[in-house]
Amino acid sequence: MILVLMKRFLGKSQSHASGGSQPPEELVRMIQAGDTRLRNQFITDYQPYVAKVTSRFCKRYIDPSRDDEFAVALSAFNEAISQYSYESGRPFLSFSEMVIRRRLIDYIRKEQRFLQQVPYSSFDMEDEEENLMNPVDIHQAIREYELQKDMEDRKSEIMELNHVLMDFGVTFSDLVEASPKHADSRESLARVGMMLAQDSGLMRLLLGKRMLPIKELLERTGFSRKTLERNRKYIIAVAIIYNGPFPYLRDYLRFARPEEDGRMEP
Repeated sequence: MILVLMKRFLGKSQSHASGGSQPPEELVRMIQAGDTRLRNQFITDYQPYVAKVTSRFCKRYIDPSRDDEFAVALSAFNEAISQYSYESGRPFLSFSEMVIRRRLIDYIRKEQRFLQQVPYSSFDMEDEEENLMNPVDIHQAIREYELQKDMEDRKSEIMELNHVLMDFGVTFSDLVEASPKHADSRESLARVGMMLAQDSGLMRLLLGKRMLPIKELLERTGFSRKTLERNRKYIIAVAIIYNGPFPYLRDYLRFARPEEDGRMEP
């Protein structure tokens, strides 16, 4: 249950940043008109969507950093941007999923033909002690071990964060409810949390008194007291994630960056 709530909280912290509230169809029209920078940002923002579609098609977790299927799907998503017709009236994401599925089918068929042509046993070799070994088996075993370890590490981080937040009287259920509803607000408030985490003096106040240093944050941000107090739990959670040993959870919040002049825009 804690895992589910944490995913909801972290999931709310991610957004498709391209064009704010503009629908993807409008963004694709702008890209097709020649906005190369927007294309790159659009593809980057929708990588989680591409990974989700790919995992659903392959019926297993797809790691974007390791699995060739993700690269195939990402290329197909880029292809869909170029081929999409706004006049068709079809949602872009529905169209892109169709293109992704087609390219993955082509890829799998190609891989199956290769495996039929090259016997699995042809990868066998002997080690220094003349024991028969198969590098494909070894690679797969290592990969499965790494995936399992990553999963366990993520779970461990979430349990540790839960323990820390309990000292502040905050639960994961609270975080889900406390997360700002709008993407711009989440990002701005996450920057407040990150700024707080990077200031050792403010973190001492937070961890020592178990209270958000509202007075100090009022001086350093453009937010009102009411906004800071209303989003207290969210800011505290982000600050603790950035300040503590939570690399996996920080990765989910990697969009947040403090402003260079140290002052936030509400």
